[in-house]
Amino acid sequence: MALLHISDLSHRFGGLQALADFFLTLEGGSLVGLIGPNGAGKTTVFNLITGVYRPTTGRIMFAGQEITGWPSHRIMAAGLGRTFQNIRLFKDLNALDNIRLGAFSHYGYSFFQALCRTASFRRQEQQFTSRALEMLDRFGLRKYAQTPARNLPYGEQRRLEIARALMSRPRLLLLDEPAAGMNQAETVALVKLLRELWQEFQLTILLIEHHMGVVLDLCQRVQVLDFGATIFDGSPQEAQQHPQVLEAYLGKDGEE
Repeated sequence: MALLHISDLSHRFGGLQALADFFLTLEGGSLVGLIGPNGAGKTTVFNLITGVYRPTTGRIMFAGQEITGWPSHRIMAAGLGRTFQNIRLFKDLNALDNIRLGAFSHYGYSFFQALCRTASFRRQEQQFTSRALEMLDRFGLRKYAQTPARNLPYGEQRRLEIARALMSRPRLLLLDEPAAGMNQAETVALVKLLRELWQEFQLTILLIEHHMGVVLDLCQRVQVLDFGATIFDGSPQEAQQHPQVLEAYLGKDGEE
């Protein structure tokens, strides 16, 4: 059974058709790229999967369960994690607390237990803190544990956001342009880290990325969107030679 199966998914913003008859199947353990020019509908797909938008038509199945229209917190608790094209950290909180918040959907104590700081509350808080510190170590961010997120270098903020997404132990991780704004050295290090995390955490990853070097190095398969419609589904190497893909990126005259 596929971990994620999307069928006939469409979404409109008023009179604008942002996504049309979209299909996607992800097998467990796969690493797939969703690519296309700006405005193609890629982030719209992520927002529909994670409950930010409600689809106009279509179905989203995750781990054999229909999640179409579920609220975001329920989808995250079901086993999905994501990052965003524009980094969305709690800039005034330190790195440790940002990562701890990634496990929010798994907190098992009540408001009353937190207010009274019961033994159960303190025990769970210690467990989440220990896990968050381990995640900081895994991402090489331990030195920033008490540093406000806004003061971290840009590339480290990207890594912190991925670490926070993994704190919930997702089965499916959605990465929206994780290499955006990174320099060459940071990008190479990120690709190495993502490959290691994919194997270490036994993840399924759906990746949006404009940096084709990242796509070629990481993805087993790519699906290409243009104006909300799928125009290609196959290997990254084949995509580079596909006429419709080249036209979508470069235009009919071969110029961007």
